[in-house]
Amino acid sequence: MIVVLKQQVTDEQKNKIRDFLKSRGFRIKEIVGQEETVLGAVGTNRIDIREVAVLDGVANVIPISKPFKLASRELKKSDSIIQVGNVKIGGPRIVIAAGPCAVESREQIMTIARLVRDAGAVMLRGGAFKPRSSPYAFQGLGEEGLKYLKEAGETYSMPVTTEIVSPKDVDMMLDYIDMFQIGTRNMQNFELLKEVGKTGRPVLLKRGLSATIEEWLMAAEYLISSGTDQVVLCERGIRTYEQATRNTLDISAIPVVQKLSHLPIIGDPSHATGLRDMVSPASLAIVAAGASGLMIEVHNNPDKAFSDGPQSLYPEQFEKLMRDIQALCPVVGKSLERIPTARADVEVWTEKELSIPSARTLKIAFQGDHGAYSEQAIKRIFDEQAATMPCRTFSDVFDAVQTGQARYGVLPVENTLGGTINETLDLLHTHPDLTVVGEKQLRIVHCLIGIPGTQLDIIKEVYTHPQGLAQCSRFLATELAHANALPYFDTAGAVAHVAQKNDPTVAAIASSEAARFHKMQIIREGIETDSSNFTRFYVVCREEYAEVFRSSAPVNRVSMVFSVHDRPGALFEVLQILSQYGMNMKKLESRPIAGKPWEYSFFVESELVEESKFKEAVAALTSSCSQFRILGTFHSDR
Repeated sequence: MIVVLKQQVTDEQKNKIRDFLKSRGFRIKEIVGQEETVLGAVGTNRIDIREVAVLDGVANVIPISKPFKLASRELKKSDSIIQVGNVKIGGPRIVIAAGPCAVESREQIMTIARLVRDAGAVMLRGGAFKPRSSPYAFQGLGEEGLKYLKEAGETYSMPVTTEIVSPKDVDMMLDYIDMFQIGTRNMQNFELLKEVGKTGRPVLLKRGLSATIEEWLMAAEYLISSGTDQVVLCERGIRTYEQATRNTLDISAIPVVQKLSHLPIIGDPSHATGLRDMVSPASLAIVAAGASGLMIEVHNNPDKAFSDGPQSLYPEQFEKLMRDIQALCPVVGKSLERIPTARADVEVWTEKELSIPSARTLKIAFQGDHGAYSEQAIKRIFDEQAATMPCRTFSDVFDAVQTGQARYGVLPVENTLGGTINETLDLLHTHPDLTVVGEKQLRIVHCLIGIPGTQLDIIKEVYTHPQGLAQCSRFLATELAHANALPYFDTAGAVAHVAQKNDPTVAAIASSEAARFHKMQIIREGIETDSSNFTRFYVVCREEYAEVFRSSAPVNRVSMVFSVHDRPGALFEVLQILSQYGMNMKKLESRPIAGKPWEYSFFVESELVEESKFKEAVAALTSSCSQFRILGTFHSDR
């Protein structure tokens, strides 16, 4: 059952509720959400839920209808985020685990670990114990393989996962691995599940060869009820009558599981298809279906692999696949998880590094109200738990970062439909103490939002930012032709305004996150005229904090602003320097210089070249321009 606690529940009341349930033979799991705290009570005993409902501090009691209680979406409505070493699985991220099917030697696993890490993988997989159909096939190096796997993971800062096949190996393996893997043949090895669950260590649970989704989730229930709530599900294909592929990839399992369970789910296209040429298209399909990641087999010499060579990607194939996944991520509203040298994350910096009372007080400023697209970008860049600071205007964001009220600011710089957000460029130009350190692309999906019960045909007014009005012009001209479209300073702010008015004839256009934050109803989703609607955001900070962030990903872009002398060919000279040093321009904009009528500065984004060449280019640009300034260097996935 789910015991929903009152918001004002005291610790004493909570303890009494716990004691009562335990005395009736229930195991208790507390889940603290943004809106409510619940106790999940599971056990074999039957109880009249009215006995629980009358306890002090209890708001409501809800029976769980599913046989899998702790894994059920009924117990926990929000998605679970699983921490494996320095990697998080679940939420708005795609995690890539890669490596060989089997650890064959120290040299082999070290080589492959370096290759997949350089291509963008954040977890290392590799089998030390290999349960094979034939007793004569390679069974793995055992503990020796675990030692090599651990060394490779530590060398390249990747947590490692490997399969466990025997309960007697649990304690031994704890010293070597970050995440247990339960293979398809052991999904219903219940004694193994119990022993692994007792460790509390993260577990990757693969679906059985012929298991139903309910049987799969019941296996997860064994793990959770035994002691670990860090469970990731893995769809790896099921056995059917089809012989064209090794297994049949059940793509539909991904959205089904996400509806039934709060646990994250990833896909294993290597085992699902069994053929390397099919791995890449299957991988993209898994990501498009909403999975939280992929487990992919990669080998530096697949033709001589001890195990599963035909389904292992060559390193260059894996590298291309990573680029394809990166291009797909913004479309599905997710980002590739990365392992930084020093993580750009609000929870890991020390007080000494931050020079503030506590790292948890770190603020990231954005323009708008809670639920704004800029705040969504923050969650993608930093962490779901990042402490955000809403600001009324773009200028307020810059001021907050300049004065130290916020450590970082996240601002839109360009939209695929509306073009450049010039105010951001102008403010960058006028705040020389701030620098650009990061970039994030976000797909913009607009929703029509109103108070609960609002109907489309009774809406008389709809509020949103002017860009939102422009981006939803077709919907406004057809479906809402009977309503007045009114501009508002911010999309999420428009939702707050409508919530305050509490009028069913008034609506707003904003993100689904804004609707959820203000407990409003989404009347229609995806109302933008063009689905290719993306906004690019800059991360800005003071120079002294820049390197901590830049270490989160390889720097490959530079933003610059310059003005030229008033003479023929002056701009051509500058562009020629960029060409001479191989700095491929990605953007060129002219902006009027404040206080100097009819004079202009030029904003350029360019690919970054190697350091010595870049220094020479900067010297040449500084000499050629009347004014020159680097606005920042950062990583771009474009």
